[in-house]
Amino acid sequence: MLQQKTAAYEAIDTLRREGRFPSCNVDPGQLEKATDGFMADMRRLQSEAAWKLGGLYLLPELIQSVLRTDAGELMDDPSLPAGQKLRMTRALGRQSGMLQLTESFVDLLSPIITELSERNGRDTRVLELAAGAGSLSLALGRAAMDGQLACRVTGTDIVEAYTLAAQQDAMQEGIPAEFRTLDACRMDTLEQGSADLVVIAQSLHHFSPGQLALMIHGAKEAGASAFIGLDGYRSLLLAAGVPLVAAMQGIWEFALDGLTSARKFYTEPELDAVAEIATAGRNHLVLTRWPLTLLFVRFDGIRATEASLEYA
Repeated sequence: MLQQKTAAYEAIDTLRREGRFPSCNVDPGQLEKATDGFMADMRRLQSEAAWKLGGLYLLPELIQSVLRTDAGELMDDPSLPAGQKLRMTRALGRQSGMLQLTESFVDLLSPIITELSERNGRDTRVLELAAGAGSLSLALGRAAMDGQLACRVTGTDIVEAYTLAAQQDAMQEGIPAEFRTLDACRMDTLEQGSADLVVIAQSLHHFSPGQLALMIHGAKEAGASAFIGLDGYRSLLLAAGVPLVAAMQGIWEFALDGLTSARKFYTEPELDAVAEIATAGRNHLVLTRWPLTLLFVRFDGIRATEASLEYA
């Protein structure tokens, strides 16, 4: 209901016809600003289209106008003590485990990891952005340790307390995963060719459209073969369900962040537009994998298809 695909693509087509669809062939600062500006225009035109279409198209727009927010999560507040941030991101890891989301993430990533490994004749180098306390990177490391996946995993986050805690967890369990501090929007600091697959899970909504474009563009420039983003599917069900489930952790700040996050999930047309802006091409897919939205972008000249996510 909240995806509003008809009105959204009408807005995108209008901007494209008017020559207002940005190109990635600009410096990073301009790319971020251009993408943010495009998204603001897209949402405005989408609202106008929904009002013109009326009826069943208007109701979701009215709900969106109340639901959508640009407020930041408490977890991203620079003034919040590092220990409190770590407590919240560990709660997210527990919640993902409880809902079997981490297991689902590994299952969704396994086909492309295997494909790249077999094609390159070596372990796939996986780089996770905004990894938090590292639950996904640790899970991928366990799968590699057990011989289920041929990969080498590096988890990254801009918060040093997260990466230090995750590295300690990996050492205690003997998991072959490394963690380092990295700004997800500044992948120009990476060594060229150091990652085959760049992944970000449950964090897309923490970043602006322009920052997402920088991530995708940065992954391409760093020599990665593919980028995969996983996040909650924008819907009324998750808007109500995410904060309720988060409240089960017994941390009020985490429950409040759950409400904020559920109001910020991107729609599929929005992620589609961001990927095209970031790559100046259409070699990507935006798929529903309930309760998730999956963004899959390829940079290696191979067509992005669902078959790559079901590789046998």
